[in-house]
Amino acid sequence: VVFFTPEERLMSMTEAQERGYGITSTPSRLVVRSPRPAPETYTETVAGVPMTVLKTSTIFEKKWLATQIDAAAACPILEGSVSFTQNTITWYLPWHIDPLISSGQFKLLEVHMGVDGQRLDAAEMAARQYSMSVSGAYVIIEIPIGAVGGYYKVVENCCLLSYTIEPMIELHWSDETTHEDTRYKVLLPITTPLLSQPPQVADYTVPEERVFKVMLGPLGFNVALVNITLSSEVLSVADCNARGFNVLEHISPNSSLKVFTLQVPFTDPVKQMGHTVYFSYLAFDLLVLPELTPFSLTLYAVLSSPFAVPPTVTGSCDLQNFHVFVKYGTSGSNFETVVGKQVLTSDLAEQYSFAENGTHFSLQVPYSSPNVLFQVQWTNLAQVTSVQNPETSTNIKEFSLACNFPSRLIECFPNGTITALAVKLESVPSLNPSHLTLRDPTCGPSFSDERYAYFVFTANTCGTTRKVCMLTNTFLILNVFFRLKISCYYNINTTNTVGFHTKPGMSEQLPESPKSELPVAMRLALDDSYSVFHKLEDYPVTKYLQQPLYFEVELMESKEPDLSVELENCWATTNADGASQPRWNLIIDGNVKGKQKICANSVDPYQANPSHFKRFEVQMFAFHDQDNLSGQLFIHCDVVTCHANKNQLGAVCNRQCSTGEPGKKGIAH
Repeated sequence: VVFFTPEERLMSMTEAQERGYGITSTPSRLVVRSPRPAPETYTETVAGVPMTVLKTSTIFEKKWLATQIDAAAACPILEGSVSFTQNTITWYLPWHIDPLISSGQFKLLEVHMGVDGQRLDAAEMAARQYSMSVSGAYVIIEIPIGAVGGYYKVVENCCLLSYTIEPMIELHWSDETTHEDTRYKVLLPITTPLLSQPPQVADYTVPEERVFKVMLGPLGFNVALVNITLSSEVLSVADCNARGFNVLEHISPNSSLKVFTLQVPFTDPVKQMGHTVYFSYLAFDLLVLPELTPFSLTLYAVLSSPFAVPPTVTGSCDLQNFHVFVKYGTSGSNFETVVGKQVLTSDLAEQYSFAENGTHFSLQVPYSSPNVLFQVQWTNLAQVTSVQNPETSTNIKEFSLACNFPSRLIECFPNGTITALAVKLESVPSLNPSHLTLRDPTCGPSFSDERYAYFVFTANTCGTTRKVCMLTNTFLILNVFFRLKISCYYNINTTNTVGFHTKPGMSEQLPESPKSELPVAMRLALDDSYSVFHKLEDYPVTKYLQQPLYFEVELMESKEPDLSVELENCWATTNADGASQPRWNLIIDGNVKGKQKICANSVDPYQANPSHFKRFEVQMFAFHDQDNLSGQLFIHCDVVTCHANKNQLGAVCNRQCSTGEPGKKGIAH
């Protein structure tokens, strides 16, 4: 191999390969590859553009025959062929490359442009805002900085960016003397000088939405967000999203620049001079790849809401529950709810039928709840609800609701039995209901807990005294002044006569038959083996005229061997409504019509109770007045269940149904 530098330098094949050159050949092709830079290359200025040139002559020898092939390549140098403005990259390439042309008879046939080795057509170039022209001695390429096909990269620190792209030019010319065509392709990686574009942290928070909205960027593609530091903790991106913070990465469709967005709920409210002030400290911890150079950007956001509105609480009562309704104020749901003396936890909320719609929530507190207080008036109950600041535990709003007690505390029965319910009052917090007794200290409660004591006694026991028209007893408890008088009034001087007349029954009274639901299912088999059936997602199933259809009806969820399922009526319609017209009868009162047949039910291994199954076969058909045979058919059946031994009697068990038609079930397929 002879290298021209431009002086001639002769090397053997082995020596050239040891110096890093690649030389391979086939019967029709010679490939010479050179590293850049290489000692055997030289620089030549072509039309004012510096180019690196490699020129070789490869000699093949075989006995007395020698063949010489000349090969040359010329690559433009970035400095001298590319210029930069604030927004544009311009590349100048001579279209008449002297080191590659052997004669003056030259004609340029084609010029193409591409990126990353892929040729682009005119529409793609226009979409990316590339331009290419042939002017004077040059092919001129113009590319906007930041255009699609290149990428931004952070260099050295957070605030310096470079833009890199690798455009390609293809030339095709013809030597009119030798009539030989030459195709020339050059790819030139271009990186802009460093651009100062420091990323910004922008706050797009709308106070009424009660969410901090922050955008960070623009950043290069090689910058990764690692952590976000809040005022009290450091969270990874995954941890932030798990906590309900919305962290997203957005890549620009027109460039490789990207931004990060973060949404954080208002989490640190502070009351100050009639204003509600919200603050949030945020620090974004980032890395420049692949150098793993860390840097961070911070934001301290403060918002003030001058017209803070507290939550409002309303309520009502029914015969069983307190109903409490809470409407959120300007702080949203950022408060704790206390029912009685208990903070409303998720478990307690479930017990109280908690419901929430974004602006309100509601509770249903039963009268029997431990959080309900009994007041001195025995006819009233009181339920207290408050909302408080979760940080300071100070009340924001307190609400109480008093309702009439719906049940009787004392009941007097005609046989002399008396029942009394004693409840623990709010004014006697130390009372233990289990220590209550009647006037006779041996008569304690029949049942008691920390809130109630229930007594059952008779008019002549437990120290009950009698006065004219009144029986009295008293609740007592030692060492505590707590007394409740129980009084019952009885009318003992009046006799009431009640008349009663009987009338003979018109017919024998029979016990009412028990009723239950016995589900029945109908399905379509693939063939007469009844071993594989169509699934629900297979419907509608396509069948052709005269093709047999194999139906099976099964009594579900029953293990009674004495029950039998029987087909009473089966028919076909053109829609899902079984009462629609037209209608084609297949089975009437257990008797088949036309060519249909009810198949004998052979015992299959999976059938524990063969009498729970019934099968029938139908030849596929269409209604006579149907012009379109591609429509759908719906098969309906009425079935009855009866004692298996009655099947021998025929006529659908020979049974007579009552008006309600018990034992009868309708199914459709």
